[in-house]
Amino acid sequence: MQISSVKLRTSTFTSSEFLNQRCSIKAQSFSLPSFQNAQQSVNHSLSSSFKPLYISSTESFALVSKTQKRVTECKAYEADKSRPLKINIELPDQQAASQRFKIGIYFATWWALNVVFNIYNKKVLNVFPYPWLTSTLSLATGSLMMLISWATRIAEAPKTDLDFWKTLFPVAVAHTIGHVAATVSMAKVAVSFTHIIKSSEPAFSVLVSRFLLGESFPLSVYLSLFPIIGGCALAAITELNFNMIGFMGAMISNLAFVFRNIFSKKGMKGKSVSGMNYYACLSMLSLLILIPFAIAVEGPKVWAAGWNTALAQIGPNFVWWVAAQSIFYHLYNQVSYMSLDQISPLTFSIGNTMKRISVIVSSIIIFHTPVQPVNALGAAIAILGTFLYSQGKH
Repeated sequence: MQISSVKLRTSTFTSSEFLNQRCSIKAQSFSLPSFQNAQQSVNHSLSSSFKPLYISSTESFALVSKTQKRVTECKAYEADKSRPLKINIELPDQQAASQRFKIGIYFATWWALNVVFNIYNKKVLNVFPYPWLTSTLSLATGSLMMLISWATRIAEAPKTDLDFWKTLFPVAVAHTIGHVAATVSMAKVAVSFTHIIKSSEPAFSVLVSRFLLGESFPLSVYLSLFPIIGGCALAAITELNFNMIGFMGAMISNLAFVFRNIFSKKGMKGKSVSGMNYYACLSMLSLLILIPFAIAVEGPKVWAAGWNTALAQIGPNFVWWVAAQSIFYHLYNQVSYMSLDQISPLTFSIGNTMKRISVIVSSIIIFHTPVQPVNALGAAIAILGTFLYSQGKH
C-alpha cells in the first residue's frame, strides 16, 4: 500500500523576512509493500484537493524568555480565496454592554416580583392573620412549581446526594425561621416598617461574624453600622403603628438570615448546583421542617374558620391573593438566587438595598401608610448606612 504524506516546503528565509514569505503545501509519497489498488485513489484524492496556503498575518511571533508563555497567532487562506475566513468575535465593549443589560433585566425582574409579593402578602395577612399557614403555602407552591419543571424537563433536575442534603439542612432551618418571622412581622406592622427594620441585617452580619466566627472587617464597615442602627432606632420610636411582636419578628428574621448565609457559604463550597435548583431544594426541605410546627401553632380548625371569614369578607378574589403571594414569593427568591450566578456580591448588595427602597416606597403609596418626616428620615439614614456597608465590605 502506498501512503501519501504532506510536507511543508518553504524557501530559506530569516525571521525578519517571515512576513513576506509564502508557504505552500505539496504532496509527496513513499511506498509500503501492500494493497496497490489503494494507491491510485489516494493519489487522486490528494492531487485533486491540493491548494497552496499563504500567510495572511502573524501576531506575537517572536522569541520570548523561558519564563514567558509563547502565544503565536497565524492567519492563513487558500490560494483561490479572495480573503481570509471571517470569524465573528464579540468585542469587549459589546460584552460589557451585554452584561450590563443582563444585570439590568435581573434587577428589574427581582424588584418587580418582590414588590408584587409584598403587596399581595400584606393583603392576605390583613384579612387572614395566620402567618404560619401563609408561610407554608408560599414554600409549598414554590416546591410544586419546581417539581413540575423537573418532571416536564423545563428545567434540568439537580444531581444531589445525601451529603448535599446534610449540608443543606442547617441552611433550611435558618431559612424557615427567617421566612416565618418576617411574615409574622408583616402581619402585625406596616410593610414599610418591616423592611426598614430588615435593612439592619448587615449590623447582625458584622456582629455575628466578628464575635462568633472571629472575622475582622475594615474600619469603614464598622463605621457604617452607626447610621444603620441609628436610622432603624429613629424609625422605630417614631412609628405610628408600632407593635413589639412585629418589631421582634423583623429582628429575628435578620438574625436567622445571617446564619442562613453563613451556613450556606460554609456548606456549599465545591457543590455544582445552580442557583435556581439550590433554592428549589432549599424550599422543599424548609417546607418539610415547617409543616409540623405550623400545624402545632395554628392548626387546621383555626385555618378553616379564618378562611371562611376571609372569603365572606373579600369574595373569590381572596383565593387569587393567596395564589399570587405564594407564586411571587417563589419567583422573586428564585431570581435573586439565579442572579448570584451572574453578578458580584457587591452588585448584589447594592441591588438588595435598592430593592428595599422600592418596596418601602411602593407599599407606602399603595396602602396609604402614614409617615412622619422624622420616621422617613430614620428610614433614609438606615438605608444609606446599608449602602455604605456594602461599599466598605466589598
